[in-house]
Amino acid sequence: MKTMHKVKIYVWAVLWLVLAGACVGPRYTLPDSRVQLPATFGKTADTLATVQPDWRTFFEDKQLQALIDSALHHNRELNILLQEIVIAQNEVLARKGEYLPFVRLGAAAEVDKVGEYTRYGAVEKQLDIRPGEVFPEPFSHFELGAYASWEIDIWKRLRNAKKAAALRYMASIEGRRFVQTQVIAEVAEAYYELMALDNLLAIVEEYARIQENALELVRQRLQAGRDTRLAVNRFAARLLKTKNLRYAIRQRITENENRLRFLTGQLPDSIVRSSGRFLELPADSILTGVPARLLQNRPDVRRAELELAAAKLDVQSARALFYPSLDLRAGIGFQAFNPAFLLAPESMLYNLAGDLMAPLINRNAIRAAYNSANARQLQALYAYEQTLIQAYTDVVNQLAKLDNYTQSLQLKSEEVRILTESINIANALYRAADADYLEVLLTQIEAMDARLELVEVKLKQLQAKVQLYRALGGGWQ
Repeated sequence: MKTMHKVKIYVWAVLWLVLAGACVGPRYTLPDSRVQLPATFGKTADTLATVQPDWRTFFEDKQLQALIDSALHHNRELNILLQEIVIAQNEVLARKGEYLPFVRLGAAAEVDKVGEYTRYGAVEKQLDIRPGEVFPEPFSHFELGAYASWEIDIWKRLRNAKKAAALRYMASIEGRRFVQTQVIAEVAEAYYELMALDNLLAIVEEYARIQENALELVRQRLQAGRDTRLAVNRFAARLLKTKNLRYAIRQRITENENRLRFLTGQLPDSIVRSSGRFLELPADSILTGVPARLLQNRPDVRRAELELAAAKLDVQSARALFYPSLDLRAGIGFQAFNPAFLLAPESMLYNLAGDLMAPLINRNAIRAAYNSANARQLQALYAYEQTLIQAYTDVVNQLAKLDNYTQSLQLKSEEVRILTESINIANALYRAADADYLEVLLTQIEAMDARLELVEVKLKQLQAKVQLYRALGGGWQ
C-alpha cells in the first residue's frame, strides 16, 4: 500500500510538472506609441474655443440642413453600415454566451435488436424483469434528461474575447459616425458648389447683356463711319464665347443637383437653394480646441483606439491557449426500455466529469495564432498612430486654407470693385473717342474674369470650412 501511495504521489508530481511546462507561453510587450502631438495648432490656437458644434450649428442654412437631414435618413451607404453594427452586436452576444454554461434538454427513443448468441444478446437474456413483465423484443430504449457543459474560464480567454468583440462593436459605431461625417461634408460641398455655379451662370448672363449693348454701340459707330468691321467682329465673337459658357455651367449644375439627390437617397430632380446670398455666407463659425481634446472627437481616431484595445485583448486570449483548460460536464435524466418505467427512481441516471487539459507537444498552431495576434496588435498600433498624425495634419491644413482664402477673398473683392468701375470709364471714353474698342473689350473681359474668380475663391473658402468640419470629426462628443 505504501508503494502504491508513493507511485500516486510521483504520478501527480509528474503531471503537475508537465502542466506547468505546458503553461509556459511566450511573452510579448507592445511598444508605446511614439506620437507626441503639440499642445496647440500654432498661431491659430489662441483664437479658438474649446467646444465643437454639431452640424446643425456648423451649417446654419435651413435648406442645407434639410438636405443633410434627408441624407442621414436615406443614404444607402449609411444604412448598409447600420447593418454592420447589428452584425457586430450579434457577435458580442455570441461571445458572451461562450463563457456561460451550455444546458440542453433532450428526449430520445430507439429500437435495437441484437443476436441472442452475442455478448449483448446474452446480457439481455439474463436481465431480471419485474414479475409480470415480458422482455421486450426487440429491445426498446427511451431517454429523457438535461445535459450541461461548461468550460471554466480560468485565464479569461473567453471573457477577453467577449470584451474584444464589444470593443469592435463600439468601433463599428464609430465607423458609421465617420462615414456619416463624410456624407454630411459631401452634401455641404455639393450644395455650396451648386450655389457657386448659379452665381457663375448669373455673371455670364449679365456680361452677355453688357457685351450685347457694347456690340450694338460698335455697330452704330460702324454705320456712322467712326469704327471698322474688325471691331464689330471682335465684339461679336466675344459675345458668342460668353454665351457658350452657359452650357458648360448648366451641365455642371445638373450633375451637382443629381449628386445631391443621390446623396440624400432620392431620384434626380431640382434642388431648392438660395444662391443670391452666396457671397455673404459666413465662414467664421469655427470652434475647435487643443489637439489632445479635439482629435478625440474624430470617429476615425476613436475607432483606431478601440481597434487597438481589442487587438490587445486578442493577444491575451491567444496566450491563454497555452494554459490548461478545465471543462465540466454533467447530466441527469431517466432511461428505461419501457415508457412505463421511465420516471421510476430505478431509471434515474446522472454523471459528472471534469477534464483538465493542456497542450504539451506540437503547439505550433497555438504559437502561430499567438504570433498572428501580436502582429495584428502592432498593425492596430501603427494604424492608430497614422490616424492620429493624419487627423492633426488635416486640421492644420484646413485652418491654413481657410485663413488664406479669407484673405484672398478680400483682395479679390477689391479687384472686382475696381474693374467694375473701369467698365463704365472705358465705355465713356470710347463714346468720346478717347479710347479704342480693344480697351473696352479688354476691360470687360478682365472684369468678368475677376467676378468669376471671386465666386471660385468664395467657394474654396466655404469648402475649406466644410473640410475643417470633417477634419474636426463632425462635432461628435
